[in-house]
Amino acid sequence: MKVVQINATCGAGSTGKICVAVSELLSNKGIENYIFYTWGNSNHSTGIKYASNLYIKSQALVSHVFGKYGFYSKSATKRLISYLEKIKPDIVHIHNIHGHDCNIEMLFNYLKDHKNIKIYFTFHDCWLFTGYCPYFDMVDCDKWISQCFECPIRKDFSWFSDKSTFLYNKKKELLTGLNITIITPSQWLAGLVKQSFLKDYPVKVINNGIDLSVFKPTPSNFRELHGLQDKKILLGVAFDWGKRKGLDVFIELSKRLDKEYQIVLVGTNENIDKQLPSNIISIHRTQNQTELAELYSTSDIFVNPTREENFPTVNIESLACGTPIITFRTGGSPEIIDSTCGYVVEKDDIEGMVDSIKEMIKNPFSSENCIKRAKIFDKEKKFEEYVELYDNIC
Repeated sequence: MKVVQINATCGAGSTGKICVAVSELLSNKGIENYIFYTWGNSNHSTGIKYASNLYIKSQALVSHVFGKYGFYSKSATKRLISYLEKIKPDIVHIHNIHGHDCNIEMLFNYLKDHKNIKIYFTFHDCWLFTGYCPYFDMVDCDKWISQCFECPIRKDFSWFSDKSTFLYNKKKELLTGLNITIITPSQWLAGLVKQSFLKDYPVKVINNGIDLSVFKPTPSNFRELHGLQDKKILLGVAFDWGKRKGLDVFIELSKRLDKEYQIVLVGTNENIDKQLPSNIISIHRTQNQTELAELYSTSDIFVNPTREENFPTVNIESLACGTPIITFRTGGSPEIIDSTCGYVVEKDDIEGMVDSIKEMIKNPFSSENCIKRAKIFDKEKKFEEYVELYDNIC
């Protein structure tokens, strides 16, 4: 058996880490496998980069100018297909291919012509069954159910024209007739797929997993360094802070909560710092995952006011370090917790979030229950489910 995974990254970001984890499981079983990627650089033994960062940036510019997002990057896709021709895989597992690195028409037509290849496609967002958007919750749009047109967020993807109808219809055409099984990390996304033009395809839910040998209760001197020994620490972690991730919610919380509380945000930058009040501690990045585990462990509550999400691994990481969660009811975020380790608040209900924070401090969840919940998301168990899928067809 030969397995090829295709993704924007290899080892970086949540999707890149999933690819590497699956690859390592396959390699340990003696199964030949490869990861084709385009962004950044990886020293992983199975990684093959098929386009340069500069090329990807140029294709992103072309896409924004002419509007047909997902239908450029022809030379990179030719190179990708040439690798597939050489390797002759039994399985192609596609992850994220909407980073301006793949011409989906060329790739899908190639796969249609090679019906002996079994295709798995992990949807990490909604892009494959919409015109443009990976998410549509914040604009409350349901056009994707029947036909995309007049896209309300088109300018994020196409500066001059709306090609959402063309893109929607073309994706629908290209995805018809493929030997494909769709995988989603959350029940929420699986439900959306079943409402879309992909509803007749089999859908398998495989949750994201994390490394429990890294994310575990970890001692830290963070409180002493920042003079927070008597504070209740509310932690937020994201790597693209903005309204989607709830930056404005944290700013509002900093106004409504008294000095007993300290908000700490990780993954910020200088531009974000300019928006933050002085009573929020901003950490641009941690040196490694162990340092991140220290921050989870020392915090009292992990707050995730995300407004659009699939299945955020930051929630799992927090639980694994013994820290309970408060999250908005968005996407698959609520699926990660149960009644023993967190609260779910309706989206945009900041007052409800304030009340939940105070209640959780008054009646805290046990670290033991948080850690117990996190164990069901052990990456070794979760990503083994991918390998089991592969084994079933061989």
